Amino acid sequence: MKNWFTGLLFAACCAAGAASPAAAGEFPQRPITLVTPFAPGGGSDLVTRVLAESMTRSLGQQVIVQNFAGAGGIIGSQHVANAAPDGYTLLLHHTGLATAPALYKKLGFDPVESFADVGLFADTPMIIVSSNTLPPKNMKELVEYVRKNKEKVTFASSGMGSATHLCAMLFQQAVGEHVTMVQYKGSGPALLDVQAGRVDLLCDVTASMAKYVTAGSVRGYVLTAEQRLPTLPDLPVSKEVGMPDLNVSAWYGLYAPAGTPAPVVQRLSKALAEANRDPQVEKRLREMETTLFDPAQATPEALHERLTSQIALWTPIIKAAGITPN
Repeated sequence: MKNWFTGLLFAACCAAGAASPAAAGEFPQRPITLVTPFAPGGGSDLVTRVLAESMTRSLGQQVIVQNFAGAGGIIGSQHVANAAPDGYTLLLHHTGLATAPALYKKLGFDPVESFADVGLFADTPMIIVSSNTLPPKNMKELVEYVRKNKEKVTFASSGMGSATHLCAMLFQQAVGEHVTMVQYKGSGPALLDVQAGRVDLLCDVTASMAKYVTAGSVRGYVLTAEQRLPTLPDLPVSKEVGMPDLNVSAWYGLYAPAGTPAPVVQRLSKALAEANRDPQVEKRLREMETTLFDPAQATPEALHERLTSQIALWTPIIKAAGITPN
């Protein structure tokens, strides 16, 4: 009897030991929330949804996109920074995370310390557009128009610190005049008001703007890139209009809350790298004139270097522009 009980106990222990990895669980075991800190319909929202679909295939669990719009991405970023560090709440943010420290006195989080870096995903240039009712037909005419009407010209952005706001600030510097900034919770609502003529200008990523310029529902003036786009061959780049410093893009990085276990971050980085080499992802982003980072840059180290270097780059530029942090 004793031998039988001992054998049974040993078998139970072996079974428990064999089951322990499954009991602890290989990540992930349930759906993941991927936060985009901007409103639906904008470029960031579109890029995030492409990534979510690819990571769903890679991870074998549904990756659900959730929009936390407001304050130039601050609300959504803070939500993720405060989430449980288990890998089930993630953030896809762009250049705006690097400009936030210089634009906000109280973020409620630290862009470097509050997140576990996962890796770089995509990069997209931007286009300055207006409604078709605005008088200027090209960039030269737009500059003249702004200089003559600076008191009444309005420039939309998706919030302080967003890539759209950063582009607007660089435009002001290039023109040498200040215009009235109109802040929205996302570039989607901003675009609607531009199309309707309620606000004059918007600078947003090609991921969301290119198709509207092609369709003629907005007028494109300049592309903030080094080379023209094949899909918009008549749209000049910033250096061609005498504004070489008007060169900004929205680069996207994937983040988890600080304290997320290293094996979980590694699994997420692997799924991100798979997205960066996914032909379906490449095709869809190419249609939005957005470029994938090399899969080798889908690492915490690559994202950390990009974020910290961009904070160091933009902080003095923003201060030199005389912008007082909110």
